[in-house]
Amino acid sequence: MNNLKKIGLTALGTALVTAGSAQAASMSVSGATSIFFNGEDNSTKGNGWSMTDSITFSASGEMDNGFTVSTSIEMDGNADANSDRSISIDTGDMGKLTFSGLGTSGPIGAWDDVTPSANEEAHGTATAGTAAGAANAASSANRFVYDYTAMDGLAIKAAYTPSNGASSVESSTEIGALYTGIEGLSVYLAMGENNDQPTVGITGKSDLSAMAVTYAMGAITVGYQVNETDSGSASQDEDFTAIGVSYAVSDDLSISYNVSEIDFESGTNDQEATGVSFSYTQGGMTISGTHSTIDNVAGTATADNTGYEINFAFAF
Repeated sequence: MNNLKKIGLTALGTALVTAGSAQAASMSVSGATSIFFNGEDNSTKGNGWSMTDSITFSASGEMDNGFTVSTSIEMDGNADANSDRSISIDTGDMGKLTFSGLGTSGPIGAWDDVTPSANEEAHGTATAGTAAGAANAASSANRFVYDYTAMDGLAIKAAYTPSNGASSVESSTEIGALYTGIEGLSVYLAMGENNDQPTVGITGKSDLSAMAVTYAMGAITVGYQVNETDSGSASQDEDFTAIGVSYAVSDDLSISYNVSEIDFESGTNDQEATGVSFSYTQGGMTISGTHSTIDNVAGTATADNTGYEINFAFAF
């Protein structure tokens, strides 16, 4: 998104970190809104039209020690308590540390399904019933995320979610690596744990892993991903597999085809999803859409449902 406004400040009233004071700071505002339609088979959804809205306020400044401190908060249609917000300290050669009040994912959540898509994941469009997701990462609220470039073509991402003393009795950690040292190739590896009690769809603490590879050849990008959730509770393991291919028809238009499957240890009905998507961009406007078919939604044999969406998005 393009900055609406950038203002140079000669000083910051309050230092963002104790390591030094700000020499100067910049502030920016960006926004986005969209008109959205979602339709579902096998449901009484009613009016499928809605809108999204988002205004993000950002500020950054360089400290005396050379560190750059940035903070941002997104205001949208949700309650203030659910607004994405974070503060980050970029040390340069030593990496960047982010504390996220909400909305910043570690490697398991950020890379839960990186197979190429023009709009949504195969299981990403809402259908009747709640489809199981690609991964089971810990909450993104009040967590630390660390990003470090180890060398050209190798980036490290780690996350630490402290215990909250209630629903998350133990802390959760994640670590991952992204290799991009060969042109067109991206390899993702991540592992971690989720000690939330309980997690979404899983009733116990879990060990998590994710592996994905994508490769771009001109206008075509292909990808393959496998995730595992090994729960400490009996019969709660999940194995996720996804394949995707996207094609850039032109600089403005892309199309994609995605499939995914979740194997539930607790039953014999795997969730199987297929999705086709498109995205067309012209200036600050993007029109995108997806049609998804999901069989055995969340492992239920009688739940074979279809969903479709179209989104008219504007960024400024």
